[in-house]
Amino acid sequence: MLDLATGRGVFDIAGKQLEWAAWGARAPGRPVIVLLHEGLGCVALWRDFPERLAEASGCPVFAYSRAGYGQSDPADRPFPVDYMTRHAVDVLPDVLNAIGADSYVLMGHSDGATIAAEYAGRVEDFRVRGLVLMAPHFFTEPLGLAEIARAAEVFATTDLAAKMARYHRDPRATFAGWNDAWLNPAFKAWNVADVIDYIRVPALVIQGREDQYGTLAQVHEVETRSYAPVDLLVLDDCRHAPQFDQPQAVLDAVAEFCARLIRIEAAQPEGL
Repeated sequence: MLDLATGRGVFDIAGKQLEWAAWGARAPGRPVIVLLHEGLGCVALWRDFPERLAEASGCPVFAYSRAGYGQSDPADRPFPVDYMTRHAVDVLPDVLNAIGADSYVLMGHSDGATIAAEYAGRVEDFRVRGLVLMAPHFFTEPLGLAEIARAAEVFATTDLAAKMARYHRDPRATFAGWNDAWLNPAFKAWNVADVIDYIRVPALVIQGREDQYGTLAQVHEVETRSYAPVDLLVLDDCRHAPQFDQPQAVLDAVAEFCARLIRIEAAQPEGL
């Protein structure tokens, strides 16, 4: 079990040294919110959001950088088309075991949201009490693929690599791992929406109405296919990063969602 009071550190997961950080103290009956970053994210790129989330929800918050991101060890490249599924099935179980909590809420953004949903749909883990999915993707859309192709042009023609170097040990490898996978011709057929059919915990799904990487079809897929309760929050004046474009709305919604889960947990008869 990690001593989350230390604030940050490094742990060995699946043969890789991964950086992690934590905010807020553990408390009985309160799940640990595990943040899963987007395709070019890392611990540092959550900015002050985790601290604010811990304060708003009263729950401890934990974030880590996947291999190839932030200051974690390099990733094995090239990324396979099913890299999100592989992380959910092969890596995230070890992360949660290392944290050592009794209950979790998985909160992901973009790729991280997909990983969270895949974990809930593919891995039987009764410690996971709920999901917060921000701008998830379950299948490819022309809009998203066009934006990812445009990102490749921006990376090649601007100082984006230098900006990313403030946060990532090897920004070129970080960008290529994500961008090359999505622009692989085989990725056009990628679709993991079937995992939604197997999710059995409540979900809060958040998306910006102006999201440049995906349409509302992504979040409506969760709303129509999940057998568990789904709350949907669609935010105006919001693109692909709700936690930065509309932070207070996200904090309020997640705090209420977690409070509801805690109330449900407290009302369960002992042993259930």
